Amino acid sequence: MPPAEPAQAPGNGETGRQKPGTVSRPARQYRPGHGRHVENTIMSALVRAGLVPRSYLLTTQGRKTGKPRTNPVVPVEHDGRRWLVAPYGPVSWVRNARAAGRVTLTRRHDTREYAIREVAPEQAGPILKRYVRIATATRRYFLATKDSPVEDFVAEADRHPVFELTPVDENRPHAHPAH
Repeated sequence: MPPAEPAQAPGNGETGRQKPGTVSRPARQYRPGHGRHVENTIMSALVRAGLVPRSYLLTTQGRKTGKPRTNPVVPVEHDGRRWLVAPYGPVSWVRNARAAGRVTLTRRHDTREYAIREVAPEQAGPILKRYVRIATATRRYFLATKDSPVEDFVAEADRHPVFELTPVDENRPHAHPAH
């Protein structure tokens, strides 16, 4: 099988707004595979044990199988609301979440169910900027840097879906990420 060519998705190889004298860098393309599965399994175990700050386990219902699917994620608190960012683009958990309209977040022994609402790029921009500041391991998948203006994040928001999380049971206290 020939090696895969880099995808020509929007933003792949393009540069965001650049300051004079800075070097442009392409955003990396997420490529799932066996190595990613092993990495997610290890990260999930560490998150389950509460050893990874700000991280939660996201569970979605498989849109085709109906089976639960779990991935480590870093929710974002912004403007008093909670958000879920897809740093790798519209991967399986994003498609499952869109189909179900609900997700579950777990940290240690605390599990909460949320309704989700995908937001437009203008609303996603500030959330993506905040996300890149706190989720440092995913920065390489963004063209914009932690110091880029919000407009640069708005420009690439179509490659990184953002969902507002609304607790399903409003009577339960809202869980906040550990800092």
